[in-house]
Amino acid sequence: MASGLLMLLDDIATVLDDVAVMSKMAAKKTAGVLGDDLALNAQQVSGVRSDRELPVVWSVAKGSFVNKLILVPLALLISVIAPWLINPLLMVGGLFLCYEGVEKVVHLLHHKKAKTSDEAAENLKEIEVDLVKFEKEKVKGAIRTDFILSAEIVVISLGTVATAAFMTKVTVLSLIALVMTVGVYGLVAMIVKIDDLGLYLTQQTSELKNKIGRGLLSFAPILMKTLSIVGTIAMFLVGGGIITHTVPLLHHFTEETVDHLELIPSFGSIIGALTPTLINLGVGLLAGAFVLVIINLIQKLRSNV
Repeated sequence: MASGLLMLLDDIATVLDDVAVMSKMAAKKTAGVLGDDLALNAQQVSGVRSDRELPVVWSVAKGSFVNKLILVPLALLISVIAPWLINPLLMVGGLFLCYEGVEKVVHLLHHKKAKTSDEAAENLKEIEVDLVKFEKEKVKGAIRTDFILSAEIVVISLGTVATAAFMTKVTVLSLIALVMTVGVYGLVAMIVKIDDLGLYLTQQTSELKNKIGRGLLSFAPILMKTLSIVGTIAMFLVGGGIITHTVPLLHHFTEETVDHLELIPSFGSIIGALTPTLINLGVGLLAGAFVLVIINLIQKLRSNV
């Protein structure tokens, strides 16, 4: 009986060791998506009232947990009964991300900035009239974006444990989903409250704290503006990356282009390293513009019917 117990403990230790190794590998492979996820979600929850920032982050985090609860079992089921469906589903998600990115750019180009204090006050009044709706739209948009990024994280993680036992797959995917969600939204909560921390420090008696507080207050709007830009670019990079890796022709084109560019003396390795990112960005922009044109055409046809 003692030997049987020792064998059981040895098996458990082996499984836990496999889970730890595979979780580490999956975390490394999804690190790039995690960075995009952070930038996108920090950008998505910006613009709400200061006292509503943490509740909004919490609402999006809960939505993200629900996304993972849907995606992890779904990914495991699809990998068993219809593994060929994973790439088409990822492609749809990638196209949607690209479309959202182009829509944001178009909105920014058409959005008129207030030139006078009266116009600014009017814009603010319009937002305040329907603040609840504005907040709900922010949360919905962030959860939609999270769903696509979470799907990519889950699929990448699934690829890492493709040959593992079923329970190991379940454990690794569940662990990655939990850690990623807690990590991303914990950091998002910290980012959106930087200005509040700065304001608190400026009210302290210590001169050092005052300086740090003023620095944080100056840094917060720059950070949020940067994240807004990075978040939009990340939509094209992630969406374009999904499309590039899913379409064999684009994938081979990227690899061949990198191989040729790396042969350039002195700067070949640098140019080669940047090329996949630039190709993903270009593919993302073109794909998003294409989807936007198609959707606009469909809307016009419907309005004419």
